Amino acid sequence: MINKRALATAVAASTLAMTGFAQAEVKVGFLGGFTGGIESLTPPIFEGAQLAVEQINEQGGILDGQTLVMPSGDTTCSDASAASNAADRMVNSENVTAIVGALCTGATIAAANNAAIPGGVLMVSPASTAPAVSELDDNDLVFRTVPSDAFQGEMLAKLLLEKGIDSVAVTYVNNDYGQGLSDAFSAAFESGGGEITENLAHEDNRADYRSELGSLSVSGVETLVVLAYADTSGQTVLRQAYESGMFTQYVGADGMVGDSLIEAIGADVLDGMIATRPGSPDLPGTDIFIEAAEAAELDPSAVFAAQAYDAAFLIALAIEQNGSADREGLSEALRSVSSAPGEVILPGEWEKAVELIAAGTDINYEGASGSHEFDDNGDVPGVVVEMVVENGTFTSKGQVDL
Repeated sequence: MINKRALATAVAASTLAMTGFAQAEVKVGFLGGFTGGIESLTPPIFEGAQLAVEQINEQGGILDGQTLVMPSGDTTCSDASAASNAADRMVNSENVTAIVGALCTGATIAAANNAAIPGGVLMVSPASTAPAVSELDDNDLVFRTVPSDAFQGEMLAKLLLEKGIDSVAVTYVNNDYGQGLSDAFSAAFESGGGEITENLAHEDNRADYRSELGSLSVSGVETLVVLAYADTSGQTVLRQAYESGMFTQYVGADGMVGDSLIEAIGADVLDGMIATRPGSPDLPGTDIFIEAAEAAELDPSAVFAAQAYDAAFLIALAIEQNGSADREGLSEALRSVSSAPGEVILPGEWEKAVELIAAGTDINYEGASGSHEFDDNGDVPGVVVEMVVENGTFTSKGQVDL
């Protein structure tokens, strides 16, 4: 049997000989909402993934010295056609081995169904949280480094009830993300004794939500839960709720946690706003990532930045484990490098991982956002943290306990 690593090295050497000047590359794509509902959240997520790429290249590269590169594509977050087209370019033109992304759930589902799954390309999303991702018929190709909203919704409900907030109105963006999060939150909130006076879907990218707000506020409830995006409908809903004198307390989830929201509406208006977002546990990998991100002048606390770093690093480890830039066998390799037993690899420990893989030693990556023991659906456990707007910014108040 031909050794995959030996074959990959031979191919790389042949490529170099033919070109005479170009170093062989391994491509891992990135799909994100660079425009649209999360355009202010996407750049630091991309930077988190790029940090992993930079560390790998600084420590000798991938597959015997090849350069890891990360072409990117814009899904716009909400346009399934844009997501499909961006993924098609990655799969069939860029010929990527795998993809970090997408970010918004609808974009991930469209990219997976229309390009990645037919092309046999592994996807690892750092931000698609809707339960619908778990239901994809994906040939074990779609994974995520962030917990499902089935968990976040439960934690948001628990947090509000613990604070004595037991009556709320809910509005959610009418897509897989908003619907899934609303369903999870509503079930947990009501089972915990809370009352939801109104629960309304709204369409994204509209200029006026006053009709929906009128229905949401008719009961006189003081707390409005907005499960949407900081740069589109979520921002408009909150602005018009304030301008109309409706509600005194605002609540959101991960899609709303962006300082662009505060800058657009005003720190005084949103002071005390409560939100949740997936976070990182207090483990060695978290501290290592924080130090590395700060050294690179990146914000380690940016939403999904740690999860994006882990997605990129895990994919690279899987490629190294697989012994080539081939797509086949990569999901099995991903499960191998992310699971116990094995020698622990922490963020940034690329050279150590390469040596262990070459020696045939099992490894177990413990990342920036925690461990990643993928279940049969490619999902991971995780933690959810409380965020509160204080002094003009979203401030972490720590993990929401079960």
